[in-house]
Amino acid sequence: MFRIASAPRKGWQQKAKDFGFTFHSMYGEPYWDESAYYQFTLQQIESDLESPTEEVHQMCLQVVDEVCKSEELLERFQIPKAFWQPVADSWKNADPSLYSRLDFAYNGKLPAKLYENNADTPTSLYESGFWQWLWLQDQVDTNKVSRHSDQFNSLQEKLIERLSQIADHYQVNQIHFSSCQDTIEDRGTVQYLQDCAAESGLDAPFVFIEEIGLGESGRFTDARDHEIVSLFKLYPWEFMQREEFSEHIVGSQTNWIEPLWKSVLSNKALMPMLWKSFKNHPNLLPAYFEHELAQCEHTKIVKKPIFSREGANVSILENGKPLLTAQGPYGEEGFIYQAYSELPRFENNYTLIGSWLVNDQAAGISVREDTSPITQDMSRYLPHIILG
Repeated sequence: MFRIASAPRKGWQQKAKDFGFTFHSMYGEPYWDESAYYQFTLQQIESDLESPTEEVHQMCLQVVDEVCKSEELLERFQIPKAFWQPVADSWKNADPSLYSRLDFAYNGKLPAKLYENNADTPTSLYESGFWQWLWLQDQVDTNKVSRHSDQFNSLQEKLIERLSQIADHYQVNQIHFSSCQDTIEDRGTVQYLQDCAAESGLDAPFVFIEEIGLGESGRFTDARDHEIVSLFKLYPWEFMQREEFSEHIVGSQTNWIEPLWKSVLSNKALMPMLWKSFKNHPNLLPAYFEHELAQCEHTKIVKKPIFSREGANVSILENGKPLLTAQGPYGEEGFIYQAYSELPRFENNYTLIGSWLVNDQAAGISVREDTSPITQDMSRYLPHIILG
């Protein structure tokens, strides 16, 4: 695994504009970065990332099964009581999911270590499934990388196929897509999914979360007062379950993508449950609930909110004292604690691997880096290749 300096493509910003990649820079800072790329061997991809991703995912699903059968655990996961049965029903009914992303610390030599499971609203989808592949094609065409170079990336074709399968499962030919207003990255992610849905032959209208209403029939409606039968929402379940309209979620009979059971899978409480069930697994880090901290023998640990996004409110502690804290609005529901495992450093960059799954299958990776050991929303995205 190498970080290799590379000259950015001439005029790539205009190309990004032409292809609708409007969030390559945000808030005056670069997000997409092609001044370097990461190189992996096929062995590293297949043995150290692809296979562990699918194995860890299945372990996570075993935890979901356990949690959905226990009111005590549903409470520990901070699922509101009104949703205990709907979440369990969603799992029992095998409501189909679309995609998720496991975040790993991996240096190319030691086993990848799971940081967390982004199973409900993961972003960086467009740049992973399409834009970095376009970068690779351009680099091969201009002889900037070997013509034998490949990329671990079947994300787009798997998304198209899975969206078609989900539509068939619910016997629909339309899926609404939604995200919040004033969030260009979220809108870009959802636009990409709309394109994938259209490619699979589906009607894919868009509605902002803030514009969704409630019709007299009890179904949610879009801005044109059309009923929403199936909805992909890039909006977290922990928010939805606590808002005013939450009492109508079950009665609306909406086909949710992602399904309600994903509120267990995307929850940081998953990490100590994984450690309990699969202790000493090579791809897991020791993790504990707050009341279990006495069992933790590590002097350096990471404190994570049960609900958190993009590294917000994550703290690195040593002997109980904070060394580094990311600010944010989370933490009210409590925290979990995970043994500290530093991200690998390439030059002055801490590097995180995001490993994508579609329909339980590993589908590709994304590489994010930052000068801070806590990866956040503006951490830079770099492309990758497979060679050797």
